[in-house]
Amino acid sequence: MFFIAPLSFLDPATFDLTTISFIVIILLLSLLSLSFIFHLHLKSRTSHHLQRFNSLWTVRFLLVAFIASWALNELLRLSFFRRRYLYPFLPSLTSLHQSTLCQLHALFSLGLFQPCFLITLLYLINASAKNRTPHDYGPIAFLLLVSMPIFFLHLFIVFYTPFKDELPPAFNQSYLVIQDGFDNATVLCAYPLLSSIAFSGFGIGYMLCFLFSCWKVASMVINKSLRIRVYALAFTIIISLPSQVIFLGLSGLWRPDEPAYSVAALVVFLCTFLCAAAGEVILVIVPIADSLAAGGVSRWTGEPLKMLGDG
Repeated sequence: MFFIAPLSFLDPATFDLTTISFIVIILLLSLLSLSFIFHLHLKSRTSHHLQRFNSLWTVRFLLVAFIASWALNELLRLSFFRRRYLYPFLPSLTSLHQSTLCQLHALFSLGLFQPCFLITLLYLINASAKNRTPHDYGPIAFLLLVSMPIFFLHLFIVFYTPFKDELPPAFNQSYLVIQDGFDNATVLCAYPLLSSIAFSGFGIGYMLCFLFSCWKVASMVINKSLRIRVYALAFTIIISLPSQVIFLGLSGLWRPDEPAYSVAALVVFLCTFLCAAAGEVILVIVPIADSLAAGGVSRWTGEPLKMLGDG
């Protein structure tokens, strides 16, 4: 009897509601970030000192856009959201359609939006160590080009299910259909283990590049507050990204209808949430707020400010 009450927290709807709450938070943070980006962009037109800091406004916009897209894409994974909010407006949403939504979620989450915002975040870190100011739209083409290989790899894994007959179902399974009744079925989304392995490979390579870039930027930064921001961002990434990779692998041990899988999926989501929130706060909101408050000029030297993420 003592253990009955705690088990209620393992209800799948509880995990879905928790995920939705954090999705709302990251979307609000993204809106705040966009307001800072566009405010700086407009103000830089009349302020010469802010123009250099505004040079990467398109890259910051891309970072926020990828994060917001990742958050919205996470809604597709939640059976509670599909049943409660999509089905009333789309009553023709069959199990087959929901299965396709799960496949799209797996493709865009691990194959596009998260790799893209992580690569964009790394680009902003590297831009802090350079003195030259890049063109507005050149970085966008570069970032999209770099992101394409992992996207096409996940596209092949999710929709063409390689080695389907040779491997256990978990390696290719992006959804599970549970028949609740004669005409009623619940579709649960899953992370294909092959997609998790592909993302793990990306994560290992990314971590090496990220740590090198943070070390390079930290060695150049004299300002103590900027150094703290670099360390805070590095600490968040090196804790969250490996944890996500570990729990992505562990999720393959259970079926999507098991409570343990829901716990693993929630941890995977929260790890990505922390990376996204840290990126928006440290590389967008705080440096733009500092630049606007100081007018883009150092109060001590009279020179243009050098901010984290400034090209």
